Amino acid sequence: MKAVTVGILGLGTVGAGTAETLLKQRGLIEARTGIPLILKKAADLNLDRDFGFEIPKEILTTDAREVIQDPDIQIVVELIGGTTIAKTFVLEALAAKKSVVTANKALLAEHGAELMAAAEAAGVDLFFEAAVAGGIPIIKALREGLVANPITRICGIMNGTCNYILTRMEQEGIGFDEVLLDAQQLGYAEAEPGLDVDGWDTAHKAVILSQIAFGVPLKLSEVPVEGIRGISPQDVHNAAELGYRIKLLAMLDQSEQGYSVSVQPVLIPDHRMLSNVNFSYNAILVEGEVVGETLYYGKGAGRLPTASSVVADIVDAARDWSGDSHARIPLSWDAKPTPKWIPVVDRLERSYVRLFLKDEPGSLAIVAQCLGNHGISITALVQHEGEEAHKFIPVVILTNEAPVGAIRHALEELSALPEVGGEMVRYRLEDLPG
Repeated sequence: MKAVTVGILGLGTVGAGTAETLLKQRGLIEARTGIPLILKKAADLNLDRDFGFEIPKEILTTDAREVIQDPDIQIVVELIGGTTIAKTFVLEALAAKKSVVTANKALLAEHGAELMAAAEAAGVDLFFEAAVAGGIPIIKALREGLVANPITRICGIMNGTCNYILTRMEQEGIGFDEVLLDAQQLGYAEAEPGLDVDGWDTAHKAVILSQIAFGVPLKLSEVPVEGIRGISPQDVHNAAELGYRIKLLAMLDQSEQGYSVSVQPVLIPDHRMLSNVNFSYNAILVEGEVVGETLYYGKGAGRLPTASSVVADIVDAARDWSGDSHARIPLSWDAKPTPKWIPVVDRLERSYVRLFLKDEPGSLAIVAQCLGNHGISITALVQHEGEEAHKFIPVVILTNEAPVGAIRHALEELSALPEVGGEMVRYRLEDLPG
């Protein structure tokens, strides 16, 4: 079968891993697919460094357009990152009628519709498996393995940094700041960790998954995002005492009423499979109307796990080139009828609430009445005895399902009561399957 040639833009962690995999596993890939894959060129601005393996000098260049404009290269792999020059290079590659493989979640979340339209106009492919959950083939599962399923729910741990921090907070009983500093020193967290710990990395991935699962273009600005900075060791301990663990989840739900997408810390039962995913591992639970619940678990980042997904996309693109047929996988499809977006305030959620309550008779009854006035009932409560009378003590309340708007109004009213003082926190609570 005719060889297919590949060019790589960016030889960072994932780019170098992709080049290494293409070179070292070329024989295996050809034996399994019948397609000789040739890595012809790889571009990076800094070539004077150790790439972690022996890369042929003749394929290296500092000029990205040398890759894009090479008439022999059929597949361009964009692994630069960001949404500026990476977008320019991807559009140029598509205009040159080259298929593009990318792991750039931010680019897809913010400009995916434009890029897919450019690929469609050029009659080539745009593949992006590695943009979500690294080595876990969740895109392929949704678009191919679950093609007959209306998707009713996706909830996933999609950021290894956050999961590493929360796991250590739980296991060691230490605070967020201490674990973050340690994670930065160990290389698990960036020097500027905001993209991860504030939830935006997960949000980019949630936007991509929602567009594939629900068939509706979604803007990043529409997604409610809450990170893990505010989670205290006390809340982690309280959750464990009640039989739950706290995880940062992307929550995507669809029903007859509409669909919703959010990123937030969530309490999930400690006996569920998803709650037992620890440290830097990722896991995504997908519920389909036909198949039921499925779970996808593995390394969500890293040099070779992510390269595994990139190379899988390269192989898919190469198959299309070898067969002269381009089976494009759209970022979103035209859902009929178009599902309704459910605003945050209308979403139904159970809640974990921690507040400080004056240690005197009648205080709890006032809280229960305030919640009841908003249609919120208490399903569990933990109250520890205070050391002195009339002091404020921490109380943890688990509620039934209620609209988020009603919960927020109730908490605003509670915060103004003289019987309630100090910090008040609220997290979503979900009894997930599995």
